[in-house]
Amino acid sequence: MTRVLLDTTYARRAPRSGTAVYLERLQDALAGLDGVDAVPAANRRRRAPAGGGLGSVRNLLSDAWWTTLQLPRLARRANAGLIHHPLPARAPLTRTPQVITVHDLSFERLPEQFDPRYRAYARRAHRDAARHAAAVICVSETTAADVRELWQVPAGKIVVAPLGPGQRLGRHDPPDHPRHFLYLGDAEPRKNLGTLLTAYQQYRAASDQPLELVLAGSARAHGPGIRIESAPDAGRLSRLFAEAAALVHPSLYEGFGLTVLESMDSGTPVIAARSPGLVETCGNAAQFADPRSPDAFADAMSDVARDPALRIRLRERGIARAGEFSWSRCAHRHADAYSLALDG
Repeated sequence: MTRVLLDTTYARRAPRSGTAVYLERLQDALAGLDGVDAVPAANRRRRAPAGGGLGSVRNLLSDAWWTTLQLPRLARRANAGLIHHPLPARAPLTRTPQVITVHDLSFERLPEQFDPRYRAYARRAHRDAARHAAAVICVSETTAADVRELWQVPAGKIVVAPLGPGQRLGRHDPPDHPRHFLYLGDAEPRKNLGTLLTAYQQYRAASDQPLELVLAGSARAHGPGIRIESAPDAGRLSRLFAEAAALVHPSLYEGFGLTVLESMDSGTPVIAARSPGLVETCGNAAQFADPRSPDAFADAMSDVARDPALRIRLRERGIARAGEFSWSRCAHRHADAYSLALDG
């Protein structure tokens, strides 16, 4: 039996994030595997992100205390043979083998989209964690290629473990008359919300009966036809997917498209940016658009809104594509990474 200490701190400090979903679903899937015992551990002193200033300094000190001192102590106490960090991190004073998960290297690929201080810290600390880890789990081939190219991590140390669909939203029937387009996420610069908002106004101006644009999550914008749904719970989110003509995902860069996979699995068509991680996740199941072109997104929204046959095609392809991903397969790939780390 391989006992793994799994750091679940991030799920506490950002409970609606993709990393939190990853941790929740991964723990459930690992519990169903023979030969792996994942023991969760969370830094309960860690506060929510402070956005700079003394709060951020306090959080950095808390993180350093946790990874340097507490995680190794808890691993010894739990008799764990491995420590798994769900984001790039390193406990520098332990001989216990460590595994990390890398979700994306967007701060390397799109440095202008990130605060220079964060970028400098992440480039140094995250790369150091990857180079010292006994095994590196990447959530996609896109991320694995970035880790090899940009951080010079040997291919033999990398295990690719594509994620399964995110939240359990259920499969819905296609709506006869969709009510809106759906955006799910925040306003982080790389999410490219500005392109979507411009595209939506162009689509709206060209349409006799334009659908609304629903911003679900923490993103905020105001304008004709825009409706905000703040932090919807799973039940409300399921309804928003069921009533949508499509999820629109204009992100400039993703390591893996957890949100688009969630949409495809629920039966909602996807309009996505033609960026590497999203193309890898969606395959031929999305209507793609140039992420730098509001015109392309406006055209895609018009096509999907007025063509029921296109929506049905995208729905059927999306459901089939989503069926190729599962948390069970993801957990088995994690078990492969744990074995690799112990054999090393």
